[in-house]
Amino acid sequence: MSSKAGATGGGAGAGAPALRRDPYEVLGVSKESSDQEIKTAYRKLALKYHPDKNASNPEAAELFKEVAFAYGILSDPGKRRQYDVEGFEAVDAESMEVDLSNLGTVNTMFAALFSKLGVPIKTTVSANVLEEALNDTMTINPLPIGTSFSGKVDKQAAHFFSVSITEEQAEAGIVVRVTSQSKFKLLYFERDASGYGLALQEDSEKTGKVTSAGMYFLHFQVYRLDTTVSALAIAKDPEAAFFKRLDGLQPCEVAELKAGVHIFAVYGDNFFKPATYTIEALCAKAYQETTVRLKEIEAQILQKRNELRQFETEYRKALAHFQEVTNRYNQEKQSVDELLKQRDSIHSTFSVLRLPSDASKGSTSKVPPEESRSESPGDDGSSEGKDKSAKKKWPFNLGLKGSDSNKRMA
Repeated sequence: MSSKAGATGGGAGAGAPALRRDPYEVLGVSKESSDQEIKTAYRKLALKYHPDKNASNPEAAELFKEVAFAYGILSDPGKRRQYDVEGFEAVDAESMEVDLSNLGTVNTMFAALFSKLGVPIKTTVSANVLEEALNDTMTINPLPIGTSFSGKVDKQAAHFFSVSITEEQAEAGIVVRVTSQSKFKLLYFERDASGYGLALQEDSEKTGKVTSAGMYFLHFQVYRLDTTVSALAIAKDPEAAFFKRLDGLQPCEVAELKAGVHIFAVYGDNFFKPATYTIEALCAKAYQETTVRLKEIEAQILQKRNELRQFETEYRKALAHFQEVTNRYNQEKQSVDELLKQRDSIHSTFSVLRLPSDASKGSTSKVPPEESRSESPGDDGSSEGKDKSAKKKWPFNLGLKGSDSNKRMA
């Protein structure tokens, strides 16, 4: 589902500076400040220090990261509670967001390459788009419920849409989905006293041959899967790829919309080219069975995440034991092979015969010289020796006349 966002949609995505200040101090709010007060303070500071407006000011870029990091903690109820109790050690500051409009050509090419290779790179929404919304100067196209619209949005630009919802439709639930062949963001804006501010954003994900993103306001908890969270965990521990797959499951902070007019936008998030897209707004009343099924699946996925965390402990214990017995197996096999080899070597020493391997090495035979000569007629090279050697082919002395044997006997 959608990730909660402020003016940049950055939230917890920005990296923390080396020297971190108290998030409340950074945003100029108190621990008693409401969510809306924190959001308003963040929007003002994020626009003030946004890289688009401070291209030649590295100090502003660091302040922008600090503001985004602080908002990432205070905008998340869970992280805010953790920080209030345990401080920075309790919150995660691993992921990083970049502003494509401020990267430059070379850095954009590198970022595009890493993204193509599957490295998760989170991007911020352009300050120009945010200021358009804040100042209410954007062009808005109506998107009636039950219809779709197709268009092409430039990189780091946005197309805005207004979706009018009746009481009945709001009660039934609303779904807004976008499909494309390229990277994009689906944005949702809320209006306050200062203008429209970015409240939710959903980064497109590859699903089959297309990319898609959706926001589901169905009166029950819906989750989004932030793949950058699992990717960072997997980078630290490749063996954890399966177990960390659901770690990026995050609840959407907005589960329903009230009757009235709501503003959505499709933001071009491609590194080089425009994104062709189709956006549609639907009432869940016509999809009651599908809605019930989604609710069941969301609950099952959440339960599965909890089960995997328990199973990972069991798996790692079993894996450690397996590695231990595998190592012993290899050691025992090597030991048995060595013992059998030594036994064969000992067996081979019980012999008076010249072994071919010994003869090839020029070793001295243990057979006595006399016995050797008697068994090897023809070693002296004489013709008599050759004849005796030939006679050994016959098993019996047949006593034939004229034979050398008879002559010697005579």
